[in-house]
Amino acid sequence: MHQHCHGQISVMESQRKSSGEDSSGERGLLHTWKGYSCSVTPERVLLSRPVLQAALGTRHGVLLVEGGQVYSFGEFPWKQSQVSEVGPLKPVLESSLSGQRVVAVAAGSFHSGAVTEDGGVHMWGENSFGQCGLSSLTVVSNPTPVAVLDPDTSPPHTIRVLELACGEQHSLALSAQHEVWAWGSGCQLGLVTTIFPVWKPQKVEHLAGRHVLQVACGAFHSLALVRCLPPQEARRPLPDKCGQCNQLLYTMTDKEDHVIISDSHYCPLGVELLDDGEARMEPGRSPPLRLQSSPSEPLSSHTSASAPNLHPSITDHTDYERRRTVAQNGEVLTTTDSDISAAGTDSDRTVGGMGGAGSQNSPYPDDQAVKEYLKKLSDTSLAEETAKMTKAGASFQPPADSLDLLTSDLLPGVMPVTTSSALNSLVSSCASAVAERVVSTCEALSLKKRINCYYPGVGGVAGAPGGVPGGFPGGPAEERVRLEESMQGKKSCSTGDIREEEAEGLSRRLSLPGLLSQVSPRLLRRASRPRVRAVPLTPVGGLPEAGELLPSLQTEVWSWGRGEEGQLGHGDNLPRLQPLCIKCLSSKEVVLVAAGAHHSLALTAQSQVFSWGSNSSGQLGHMACPTTIPRLAKLSEGIRVWDVGAGAQHTLLLADGDCYQPILYYSGQQVREAAQDAPQDQTEGYSYTQQPVLLPFCMNLGYVSGVFAGGQSCVALADRNVTGFIASLHELAAAERKFYCKLSSVKNHILRPLLDLESLGTALGPASTVLLQSLARCYSRLCHLTGQHSTSLTANLRRRREVKSLVMLEHASIFLDTYNEYCCSVGNFLVMGGFQALAKPSLDFFGKCPELLQRLAESSEENIPLSDLLVALFYLPMRHLHEYGRLLLKLGTCFEVSSVDYQKLQDGCSKFEALALHLKRRRKEAEYTYHFWKSFPGKMTDSLRKPPRRLICESSNKALTLQNSGRFSVNWFILFNDALVHAQFSTHHVFPLATLWVEPIPEENTDLYGLKVISPEETFTLLACSSMEKAKWLRSINQAVDKAMSGAGQSGSGAGQRAEPPISRTASYTFYKDSRLKEATYEGRWLAGKPNGRGMVKWLDGRIYTGMFKNGLEDGFGDYVMPSKTLNLNDHYQGHWKEGKMHGIGTYKYATGELYEGSFQDNMRHGHGMLRSGTLNSSSPSVFIGQWVHDKKTGYGVFDDITRGEKYMGMWQDDQRQGTGVIVTQFGLYYEGAFNNNKMQGTGVLLSEDNTTYEGEFSEDWTLNGKGVLTMANGDYFEGTFTGEWGSGLKVTGSFFKPNLYDSDGDKGRAVKLGRLAVRPEEKWRAVFEECWMRLGCEAPGQGENQRAWENIAVALTTSRRELRDCPEMNLSPSHNLTLESLEFNPQQHVGPVTMEKYDRIRHYLIKACDTPLHPLGRLMETLVAVYRMTYVGVGANRRLLLQAVNEIMSYLARIFQLVRFLFPDLPEEGGVIPEPSSDPQDKKDSKCADTQLESPKPGRVVSSSSLLLPVLLPRLYPPLFTLYALEKEREDDVYWECVLRLNKQPDMALLAFLGVQHKFWPVSVPVLGERTEVVSSTKDACFASATETLQQIRQFVFSTTFTPSDKLQVIQLTFEEITKEVVSSLEDSFLWSMDDLFPVFLYVVLRARIRNLGSEVSLIEDLMDPCVQHGEHGIMFTTLKACYYQIQHEKTT
Repeated sequence: MHQHCHGQISVMESQRKSSGEDSSGERGLLHTWKGYSCSVTPERVLLSRPVLQAALGTRHGVLLVEGGQVYSFGEFPWKQSQVSEVGPLKPVLESSLSGQRVVAVAAGSFHSGAVTEDGGVHMWGENSFGQCGLSSLTVVSNPTPVAVLDPDTSPPHTIRVLELACGEQHSLALSAQHEVWAWGSGCQLGLVTTIFPVWKPQKVEHLAGRHVLQVACGAFHSLALVRCLPPQEARRPLPDKCGQCNQLLYTMTDKEDHVIISDSHYCPLGVELLDDGEARMEPGRSPPLRLQSSPSEPLSSHTSASAPNLHPSITDHTDYERRRTVAQNGEVLTTTDSDISAAGTDSDRTVGGMGGAGSQNSPYPDDQAVKEYLKKLSDTSLAEETAKMTKAGASFQPPADSLDLLTSDLLPGVMPVTTSSALNSLVSSCASAVAERVVSTCEALSLKKRINCYYPGVGGVAGAPGGVPGGFPGGPAEERVRLEESMQGKKSCSTGDIREEEAEGLSRRLSLPGLLSQVSPRLLRRASRPRVRAVPLTPVGGLPEAGELLPSLQTEVWSWGRGEEGQLGHGDNLPRLQPLCIKCLSSKEVVLVAAGAHHSLALTAQSQVFSWGSNSSGQLGHMACPTTIPRLAKLSEGIRVWDVGAGAQHTLLLADGDCYQPILYYSGQQVREAAQDAPQDQTEGYSYTQQPVLLPFCMNLGYVSGVFAGGQSCVALADRNVTGFIASLHELAAAERKFYCKLSSVKNHILRPLLDLESLGTALGPASTVLLQSLARCYSRLCHLTGQHSTSLTANLRRRREVKSLVMLEHASIFLDTYNEYCCSVGNFLVMGGFQALAKPSLDFFGKCPELLQRLAESSEENIPLSDLLVALFYLPMRHLHEYGRLLLKLGTCFEVSSVDYQKLQDGCSKFEALALHLKRRRKEAEYTYHFWKSFPGKMTDSLRKPPRRLICESSNKALTLQNSGRFSVNWFILFNDALVHAQFSTHHVFPLATLWVEPIPEENTDLYGLKVISPEETFTLLACSSMEKAKWLRSINQAVDKAMSGAGQSGSGAGQRAEPPISRTASYTFYKDSRLKEATYEGRWLAGKPNGRGMVKWLDGRIYTGMFKNGLEDGFGDYVMPSKTLNLNDHYQGHWKEGKMHGIGTYKYATGELYEGSFQDNMRHGHGMLRSGTLNSSSPSVFIGQWVHDKKTGYGVFDDITRGEKYMGMWQDDQRQGTGVIVTQFGLYYEGAFNNNKMQGTGVLLSEDNTTYEGEFSEDWTLNGKGVLTMANGDYFEGTFTGEWGSGLKVTGSFFKPNLYDSDGDKGRAVKLGRLAVRPEEKWRAVFEECWMRLGCEAPGQGENQRAWENIAVALTTSRRELRDCPEMNLSPSHNLTLESLEFNPQQHVGPVTMEKYDRIRHYLIKACDTPLHPLGRLMETLVAVYRMTYVGVGANRRLLLQAVNEIMSYLARIFQLVRFLFPDLPEEGGVIPEPSSDPQDKKDSKCADTQLESPKPGRVVSSSSLLLPVLLPRLYPPLFTLYALEKEREDDVYWECVLRLNKQPDMALLAFLGVQHKFWPVSVPVLGERTEVVSSTKDACFASATETLQQIRQFVFSTTFTPSDKLQVIQLTFEEITKEVVSSLEDSFLWSMDDLFPVFLYVVLRARIRNLGSEVSLIEDLMDPCVQHGEHGIMFTTLKACYYQIQHEKTT
């Protein structure tokens, strides 16, 4: 009840040690007293430990001390067996709580509670109403745990509690989730129940989902301080149908020229209906109300047919409630310092809302009160409307909010005649309501303030209890006219619609009178046009970065419970069963609530106290009536309250006075000595305070940190100031509170009225208006932050009183950024002449003698211009930074220099001092710039004057001139913080500082003091008049450039500035005269005036280049997009550049859909490349891969015409086929020969699929023309002259020959040898090899330095590695990185002959290099594979191309070997031998002494291109090559395979006999599953099984990537060894094979191996076999296999 809990209290031991206050007698001293008479002296309660918190009940108190122990004092009727009364000076320890660490205590009238560190609740005391939460006990003598369980979870989990509050018959708990739980009895619980007591804690569902900050309990009412919902939550959809009867709450009828909105839906809510339709009412209890569908939805009345005999007050209460309550977005009464005078009855009249029929205690005002009330209304339309209503005899009651007048109904049937201003006001509000209603019905909830009028009798008003007679007689016309005139000038039509309720104001909708129906839609449309955007002067949601660090100021106060004394603050005396928001406090920044027995208090961040409820002893601190709404307590100006306590009939206030030691005020019941023992009902001992009284003894208590009140008692907690730490902490908090009040005062009395001025927009102009709005926003942010911070400091005083919880130290950046932003906005407004322009409207508003402005600006000068006064006023907050610095330094002196706290305070102090100095400089810059613009001649001002631009220096004193300027030219240089301006007669040029380089010209040779200035497009020299002037300008420009680059000098201090800005930097620039880059914008790295490094250029025509630059030109890797106007698509190049042109490898996607990948030079395709042509949506109809010269196909290339099914492999010239070439078609035609002008022209050979051949002259594609020979497939041939197209009839003039069947020589002469007229293998792909040589730094193959080649390799790999590292999507693995690093070094480090070890190192290096596309050899390998597959896949898979395909591979090997020998010069040439290393030292001796040894040379490794390179190359080329072999050997393989299948049908013995294998070689037994089994006649596939399996490995690796002729020969050798092993095991003695013995056995193995394409395998091995192997052991074995193949083919004829 009569205390407020300050949240969880932390232990202060650690802090006390650090601040030097050791004795426990200096902290948390407790003083207690009663009343306020001069003779009262507080008594000190002596405890061994500092008191952290106190709570007072009616006749007892509870104390929490450091260490978490709890003491009680006073009367304890619940402790039956123990002491039941203890004097306040001798508290007793609550031993039941020993072992528990308590962090918060609370006291109700006759019970107490404690919260432990783990969030547990303990209660004790009176429990008749369940207020201790323990069932079946009427009293609880000792602290007992109470479980607060959440029943919605399974199993129910315990709720952690932060704080408690206790009333007379109930208790509330605030959970860690910031929800409220209640138990006990009465409507003050806020629970949806009619059964009391509530023994178990239950959640107050009405506040669920809201963030509750604090709870307080009066005797029979409850208060909660709730954080406002964020704007998006506050605007959540609200119901548009009645929750009970499901009818629409609002109806909208669109008539021809007007809209009728009706909210007349009326539903019998909140009355619990029994089965028989009777309404059950508990005696003496107000009717239960239904749970509202939205927190601020007004409670509806209960009149219904089913309850005809309801007590009249029920209707009254809800009817009045409907009038009073303001909807979610409405605006409520704003009580300022000049309170509205009594709007109710006289102060001595008891206000009761529950009076009977004849009761005279009406809460409604008389005529006089109404008139006085009307005088104070601030809006003309309201005054007029009310006056009309009075005139018309409308019965109405003055609501608590002036805006409610708009919503009160007029008498039915009386159509009001409003003046234009009132109508406009109503129309605009109506328009906004209609517009919003169309968007979402829920927004129209603001309409739910309609008043239903009933007429129970003539002259009576149903709304008044007992039907108060009367109504209101019409007021005198003069009064009304005077009112209207006086208000005429106060209409608000401004650039910023800022009101008290800004936080809500953003989403507020004006309400609509119920009967305002005759409004034309056209008027509505006109009225709803948008106004100038409103600036919220309270930042919604606070500062984003402050987050949870600082307390919220956007709060609401909710109240519920009994209200007969008006203690709920809703403007009536009615009870509320559920929490209801006190709307008029929603924008008041309430930070603390307290509840006395029958009155309530709210403390705001602006140190004001609002009070309401019972004022029987003056406890509210004011005399205003009615006391049912919150009003300000009357305190002298300059008194800032920061803690409050509320007792039974008194209020205790803790405040700042003139000095920073806190002072105490008391209002309410005076307790006289004589009356102490008098019975409660005798009142002669009590008196009445009209306003709070200063307690004279407060200065003797020390530094009070908190006050508590309860019953008749008061308690103050104080600290002694030993080391000055406590005093400094109090001074810091007091200074911040004072500063916040100052800022709020300026906001409310200066900024808001100025923004509301009608003439503001015209006086300032649009640009300055925007700047003023920005200034207002920044000011509001600063103001809000200060308010949050002052609240935070106050909370720190009440609780921790320690340094580490100071937000301004831990999170200084929030403050520094806010001040920086604010100073910037003031400076911008000043520079643009805003304050000068603001002076005129200010003069109109504040008058000729602006004392208010002078007082707020703290200016003592006489006759100071208004604009200067405004400047001083808005720069005032900067002074506070010095105050921060001073106070932090003062706090620091209380600590040891070596301590952490001292260091923190010192750092904080230096940050704020540095910022203060920095902002002072910024102010000087702004003023200097403003005066410069004032005196600036010419028209340049408009184009150069920009808000953030500041003047640094200018050369009007001729201190700086342009070198080589004409005699009469005028050159004026002005240096701003973002640009250097060169002004001449009528022109000026602006050089942005970010792209300006300045360097001094040495003075040795000349007497000129020159500065060379470099900008991207101009370089000029400036001459200074002296060396000092030169140094000044050089320093100024360099510093300005440095600041411009670092982001406009955001740093707090200018310390640590560089002597000169970096020559390389990042900046953006738009070119204006460079021919190539004109009007293009470059953004990226610069070096001395030229783009250099990574950057991006955007041209106006849409071209964009992104990539590397060097010396102002594109150089390195880059991405270029160029829009194509005709196709509406882009050309896109991605690749390398050199000196502004495409140069090197790249990919070009054309808008037409073509794609070129390959080499470029000078923006043209040049070198090797591949072009895919075709539309975007088709697979490319043609592909060319080959050599390009100056954008044209020239040299060798392969052209695959997919649409015609032809492939050309040959020479090109200027995009045409020219020279020798080969064409193959998908129909099997083959041509090789001469081409001319893109046609077959000259000598050629043409073969068709069936081997028909023509050799002779051609004139066109496939057209024979001239001499030739046509040979048929059967050998017949024509010789003569041919004309005509192949395939469509030929004309022949010549002879026909049918050669003799036995004329074998003639037959041989006829066979055509293919490949003679094709391009020679070494002529193919020369460009590919040339590019590789160039990459190694050679102009031509073999011409260059070995050392340079290795350097080039290292550079290429390092560059690629860096590019890959910078490109996140490439994701270079660590192993890949290591491989690249290893390839940068030459493995053959030492010069000298190549040994086997070196040879192996070279071989491994080549394998890795060829696997890495970033290596020149790897790139070469990749390209060769691509071109080879391109040539021999698809249409190119023609058997007649086999010889060319094999020769091409041999040519690759020869040319790559040339490269390898260039990189490793010591490697022997083709066929050279590397000796094997001699392992035995004996060999050396032998070689010396034995001459005979020389005849047989040592075995060694023969170096050949195929042994070294084929393992790398062949696996990649294997598929297309093997396909050609299979096509060539197709017929032979088919014959062979048929024979294999036939012979394999025989069992082993039969086949061995058939093949003529000698009996001694026949296996007798064979191993089967590990056991030897005898061979019988039926045995099959068992003999020589291991040899057969070995030989099959030749076939298994057809599709493998690691298979070369040498590997295959190895397999054949292993097969022979397996055969020998098996034969030797059966003969059991050594023997030597003869070919006659061996061949049949091997033939058996070959047959059983069943190798499908054995002919192809044999041919491949034969063609690609290393020449040095042909005559060795491998050669003989291979010959045997080949013989077997031929033998099997002819087996059937044998």
